[in-house]
Amino acid sequence: MSGALILVLALLLDSLVGEPEWLWKRVPHPAVLMGKAIEWLDQTFNKGDNPMASGALGVLAFCVIAAMIGWAIEDVSFGGVLEVIVVAVLLAQKSLTQHVQAVADALRQSVEQGRDAVSQIVGRDTAEMDGPAVSRSAIESAAENFSDGVVAPAFWFLIAGLPGILVYKLVNTADSMIGYRTARHEAFGKFAARLDDAMNWVPARMTAVLFMVSRWQWQAWGVIRRDAPLHRSPNAGWPEAAMAATLGVALSGPRSYEGEMRDFPWVNAEGVRDIGPKEIDQSVDLLWSGWLVMLGFVILVAVVT
Repeated sequence: MSGALILVLALLLDSLVGEPEWLWKRVPHPAVLMGKAIEWLDQTFNKGDNPMASGALGVLAFCVIAAMIGWAIEDVSFGGVLEVIVVAVLLAQKSLTQHVQAVADALRQSVEQGRDAVSQIVGRDTAEMDGPAVSRSAIESAAENFSDGVVAPAFWFLIAGLPGILVYKLVNTADSMIGYRTARHEAFGKFAARLDDAMNWVPARMTAVLFMVSRWQWQAWGVIRRDAPLHRSPNAGWPEAAMAATLGVALSGPRSYEGEMRDFPWVNAEGVRDIGPKEIDQSVDLLWSGWLVMLGFVILVAVVT
């Protein structure tokens, strides 16, 4: 079974099954295992005179282990069936859309419920958010996580098989845990953060194109090129700007982290700012539209290879 065909089946399986709660209550999810490995690395080696080297060597060692696990699974994949299952587990399309939709559903009940729901998927302060701020947060999370949780894993599987997708997930997990500019992790997590930036460079821009193409919004490219660099991340601004331009809404803007208000620039500043559950619904629809375009592309690759 070709890699592209395996990815097609994995994308379909993930879209149907998602993250079955009954399963992950009984066995640990691979992402949880990766998280525990990074936590152990942090607690054990984030010390001494050269934490940057320790962090880099530790992440590289875990990348080698992840790649070796990928090669081992490929050797006993039972005609590709096991690979389909593993890749589906490492994709997050259905679970992402469910989490984002939950924010819209909660916000329809009350702003307080909306705040609680969005706090499950974002790292910013949510206690003082109004309805539009809750909506922007959910839509921004939808855009960025589609890139990190769906497009990038699929891309790295096509490029390098199971070793590629496992290494990507390991690096992305490391970045989410130690890739912060804090006193503890500035040096130790720098390599993980820069490697994650490198591995997401192409997928982030692919995500922007998928959003634009899925709605035939060719005029959005000007906004994407203009506003993507406004983001503090070299990659996250691309899917976010594409989502904003395609939906006609303004995203980003001022928000609070750890009690400190930060004056981030608006993305697609001319877009609608007074948004709510309807726009979150539209972002979920766009996630599925982008997913369908990607699925079609992978099917085409499977046919011609």
